[in-house]
Amino acid sequence: MRKLLLLSTVVIVGLIFIARLFYLQVYNQSTYNLYEDNAIRKVYDYPKRGYVYDRNGKLLVANQPSYDVMIIPREVEPLDTLEFCNLLKITKEDFKKKYDKAYHYSPRLPSPFVAQLSKEDYALLQEKMRKFEGFYIQKRSLRDYQTSIGANVLGDIGEVNNAIIQRQPYYKMGDLIGKQGIEISYEETLRGVKGIKFIQKDRFNRDIGPYKEGIYDTLPEPGKDITITIDAELQAYGELLMQNKRGGIIAIEPSSGEILTMISSPTYNPNLLVGRNRSKNFTKLYNDSLSQPLYDRGLQAMYPPGSPFKVINALIGLQENVVTTNDKFTCAHGYRYGNRKMGCHGHKSPADMNLGIYESCNAYFANVYRRIMDKYDTPAEGMDIWSNHVKSFGLGNYLGYDLRVGQPGKIPDAETYNRAYGKNRWYTTFTLSNAIGQGEVLATPIQLANMAAAIGNRGYYYTPHIIKKIENDTIDSKYTTPNHTTIDKQNFEPVIQGMYDVYNKGTAKYLQVPGIEICGKTGTAENFTRIDGVKTQLTDHSIFVAFAPKDDPKIAIAVFVENGYWGSRFAGRIASLMIEKYIKGEITRTDMENWILQHTLEHEYEKPHSGKPFKINGESRIMTVNEYELEKQRKININTQTVN
Repeated sequence: MRKLLLLSTVVIVGLIFIARLFYLQVYNQSTYNLYEDNAIRKVYDYPKRGYVYDRNGKLLVANQPSYDVMIIPREVEPLDTLEFCNLLKITKEDFKKKYDKAYHYSPRLPSPFVAQLSKEDYALLQEKMRKFEGFYIQKRSLRDYQTSIGANVLGDIGEVNNAIIQRQPYYKMGDLIGKQGIEISYEETLRGVKGIKFIQKDRFNRDIGPYKEGIYDTLPEPGKDITITIDAELQAYGELLMQNKRGGIIAIEPSSGEILTMISSPTYNPNLLVGRNRSKNFTKLYNDSLSQPLYDRGLQAMYPPGSPFKVINALIGLQENVVTTNDKFTCAHGYRYGNRKMGCHGHKSPADMNLGIYESCNAYFANVYRRIMDKYDTPAEGMDIWSNHVKSFGLGNYLGYDLRVGQPGKIPDAETYNRAYGKNRWYTTFTLSNAIGQGEVLATPIQLANMAAAIGNRGYYYTPHIIKKIENDTIDSKYTTPNHTTIDKQNFEPVIQGMYDVYNKGTAKYLQVPGIEICGKTGTAENFTRIDGVKTQLTDHSIFVAFAPKDDPKIAIAVFVENGYWGSRFAGRIASLMIEKYIKGEITRTDMENWILQHTLEHEYEKPHSGKPFKINGESRIMTVNEYELEKQRKININTQTVN
């Protein structure tokens, strides 16, 4: 009986073990993970990254082969370190740092040891790799920029960090990811999907062939090619015109919202951020605190919009029925309120709406603004009505475009002034600077270009976007859905006529382009700061917004030139040239072109903005105008979200 019991126990235990093993190996494959099996080596096959073309089919970004030396630390055997370092052109100290970094990441998983070898270095090293156990070469592709323009548009790719890997397990150490521009905005579209091969190893850690004859291997899926909305020729021309100047240019096709140019100056060659020198070059660009080439002024810089904002107040005045096109207001070189005066340049008086726009009369728009506010029982109610009208043009928000950086601008409302002065303790005159695009109003160049597009369209705009076409895919429907302003269509015609007369007989009459009916608005934004409590004026900014032709416009543009004196001096000339270049394909106003190319503003950016020293990068010296502007923008950005 005891023998039978013992035998039964052995049989039952054996059956339990067999059943468990059968379950684990046949029915429950989920407990086995190929990716965690140390006896299987994983080799990733990286796909071709999608190409990038401009709106006319010109290739902007392609690929070039690159070779990474990979390491699996636990498989490294004693080697001739000196020879290996000489082949890789690194020091023994570099070798130790790289090995320690890889081991800290994972002793058994591959990670890059030396990335992005040249073809020549790869050819030399490949013949000797068999001598260095634990190292192998992995081929991938780097970007090959076919152009030197549009760095802020195209962006770049770089290695992922641990934070990205933790958020997105698709990426492994050494993988490349979009860092800026369209590379990050359309990363998942451009990158494709990695393939993988599983290689079986024997007990001596030698490769013996594909695991299970490769049934689990996958092929890479290439990234999709994309066509962006940028006109490469127009982009290059705009960058040429902005040499030795600071600022931004945004041009939009009003009928679609497609961004034709997105210029930020100063800029850089995108090829600087490719290859083994990427990190060094990026650090140099990042630390350039004077010109800040990585700072996209077209999307991120928030400026007072100045006089171009006056046309919004004209439209609101018409919509609110507080003014007609025939109403006239006296201008005695400005507008007096209380013991204060808003100055204005000399022109005919009194001014109606048409003259008010083409002569950019401050007094006219101060009166219109007051009528809008005073229509309602309280300044707070009037302010909120006004603010909602303004925001319907896309001002005061991120617009929703498909680029990752930006600023919302600022359009004040009643709460803005309640916080500043206290509820029911402020009046319309406290906010009068809003009438002329100063005061609390801030806008980015892309917002002003979008505003011009909305006016040219007589009351609607399409969300600005950089994507035009995706290979075998469709773009987001929000880019093809119109956004309507709060202004009725009929109210746009007198304002558009006023903008047209800016070129015919107003502040831009010397900037006309033969054969093109341009509607525009000059702007000169005052540039103040406080130094030790004293209000100090710096050189004004030059602003210009326009669209053309007058009917069925093909381009809307905003140009912002920092410290450019006045609207027609720099920004107006540049806008007219850009419009002619896009519509005609050539330049007839060579006099304007030569003037712009021959004049620089570098002397303005190097001028001290005060006689007192400031701490700049830990050094006590006098701050230049350009440094002041950048510091002011930095302070504005501190409490503002910078990513859409």
